[in-house]
Amino acid sequence: MQARTRKWALAATVGALMLSIAQPGRAAEDLEGSKDHPMLTRFAGAWINAYSVQDYDEAQMPNQAIVDHENIKVMPLEGKVTRIGYRIDGGKSALEVYRNYTAALKDGGFQTLFTCKNDEQCGGEFQSYVLNGDKVRPGGAGDAVFGGNYYAILAKKAAPAGDVYVFLDIMHDDSNNITPVFQQVVETRPMQQGQVKVLDASAMQQALDQSGKVAIYGVYFDTDKAGIKRESKDALDQMGKLLKGNPKLKVYVVGHTDNQGTLAHNKTLSQQRADAVVRALTDEYHIDGKRLEAYGVASLAPVASNDSDRGRGQNRRVELVKE
Repeated sequence: MQARTRKWALAATVGALMLSIAQPGRAAEDLEGSKDHPMLTRFAGAWINAYSVQDYDEAQMPNQAIVDHENIKVMPLEGKVTRIGYRIDGGKSALEVYRNYTAALKDGGFQTLFTCKNDEQCGGEFQSYVLNGDKVRPGGAGDAVFGGNYYAILAKKAAPAGDVYVFLDIMHDDSNNITPVFQQVVETRPMQQGQVKVLDASAMQQALDQSGKVAIYGVYFDTDKAGIKRESKDALDQMGKLLKGNPKLKVYVVGHTDNQGTLAHNKTLSQQRADAVVRALTDEYHIDGKRLEAYGVASLAPVASNDSDRGRGQNRRVELVKE
C-alpha cells in the first residue's frame, strides 16, 4: 500500500444546502469547537477530526489533473475559507460518499467544474499535492492514509454576495477501515479594508514616551514567510521618520506571531521577520544599525486571545521597544 500523510485543513460555504443522506447520528465525538458548514451538512455517521475557518484568506482549488508537481496549475481564490476534515466508517465506500455529495451539490444549484477518480484521471501527483500541499491544506492534524480509491470534485454556485466554491477530496483508507473526507469551501468576497491604521511618527513617539513600546501593524509578510511585502512602505516610512527625528533613540525591533504552528518554528520565524525590519531600516532609511536590535518572541507575548481570527491578527505584529 502507498502511504500518504493527510494534513487536514478545511473550507466551507454560504447558504442552505443539505445532503439528503445526512442524519443526526455520529460515530464519534467531533473536534471541540467544530461544526458543519450551514450550507453543506455531513454524510450520515461522519465525525469531524479537523476544522478551520478564516474570515478572509487565500485558497488553492485543484481544477484539473496534476501531472507535474513542479508546475502545478490550480485555481487561486480569496474570501471566507472553511476547511473541515471528516471521518466516516469504512463500511461506506468512497464511491458511495462521492455519489451522495455530487447529487446534493447538483440539487443545491452547484455547477461541477472538475471531477476525477484515482491517478489515471486526477494525475499521478494529484493526491500528493492535495494531501501534502500547504497551498491546499495549510497546517492541521494528520492522518496516515493507506491505499484505496479516491475521488475529487470542484463545484461552483453563483451568489449575489460572491460566488461559492466547494472542493471535496474523498478517499477510502483500506488499512484503517475509514473513509476520510476533506471539504474546502470558499465564499468569494472583497476583503474588508480599513481594519489597520498606520501610526505616524508622532503617534509612535507618543506611545514610546507613554509605555516604552509601540505596536506596528502595517508591516506585512506572506504566511509563514519573512520577506517584507511592498504594502509595508507606509509603516516603514514612519518608522524611518521616527528614528531620523530622534537620533539618540535606540530600540529593540521585536517580532511577534500568533500561536499557529510550533513554538520553535514561530520563534525562528519571528526572529527572521524582526531581522528583515532591521535590514530595511538600515539599508533603505540609513538608520545606524547600532541603534537597532532584533528579537523574535513568537507567541509568548499575546495582546489578545488566539482563539479567534481577530485575536490572532492582533498578535501578529512588530513592536518597537525603547532600550
